Amino acid sequence: MLSFGAFRSWIVRRPPNFSLCLRCLSLPAEPDADDAALEEQLLGFPGGSVDLKLHDESEGENSGLAVITLNNPRHRNAFSGVMMVEMRRAVEKLEVWQDGKGLILHGSGNAFCSGSDLNAVRAMSTTQEGMMMSLYMQNTLARLQRLPILSVALVQGKALGGGAELTTACDFRLMSPYGEICFVHKHMGLVPGWGGVTHLSRILGPCTTLRIIAGATRLNPDEALALGLADAILESSEETLAFAEAMRWLGHLTRGPAEVTRAIKKAVIMASEHKMEDSLANERTIFGTLWGGPANVAALQKRIKHK
Repeated sequence: MLSFGAFRSWIVRRPPNFSLCLRCLSLPAEPDADDAALEEQLLGFPGGSVDLKLHDESEGENSGLAVITLNNPRHRNAFSGVMMVEMRRAVEKLEVWQDGKGLILHGSGNAFCSGSDLNAVRAMSTTQEGMMMSLYMQNTLARLQRLPILSVALVQGKALGGGAELTTACDFRLMSPYGEICFVHKHMGLVPGWGGVTHLSRILGPCTTLRIIAGATRLNPDEALALGLADAILESSEETLAFAEAMRWLGHLTRGPAEVTRAIKKAVIMASEHKMEDSLANERTIFGTLWGGPANVAALQKRIKHK
């Protein structure tokens, strides 16, 4: 049996095949053969943009934080076809950003997102097209939720339909005083199709999820906070001030080395998606990537005392 000292020495040496094990923990999404054809179709519905900004190590307290801005204010930041593709591209960039620790996702113009642009919805009206778009956005939001960084949906204004679903793919939801979350799908003769039922059920449980979706309930910040859907209510409703407040809130959680924050997120995701035995094994492996590493050694050298 491997002794504790030998195990620690093995971890520090990082065997050649250890990086392969870590790549297995990155939870890659399965590529879909029809993605290219669907993206070509989606790009035929222009309007708005999804803008990604990465804060590198030179940017002080914001280093390691990314910002995704939904920018289609004329339509309350509804997703056009182009924006769906750009959202996928933004998530793909974040998947390979090794210095990332956190993400703020918000909408421009003091609004969050009102779902899908109806021009694309009306044009893609067949069952097959609807299913393909559902699969595409489910894949995108699942990959967003599995990113090894802490993600925050900043809900300023209304998050409706697909916009409400988008909030549930983030780890946390912060709401401004006039924010609102509503799964309006019932009024469109639909159920959520971007993964919102699955994500919301994991956050709130089945009974509360049924009540919210079946009732198309409009949740203000106080109601969302009481249910556990919102994690905090911001003090300001002004766009710039609320954004700065959200950045400070997230920065408190991401303070410290990126590898530690990313390891914590990976361990939690695996705990939520795997059986206990597999989760425990994954947790040991992630623990092993940090044990004896730079952050661990630096902390030991400081001789930190926990009071």
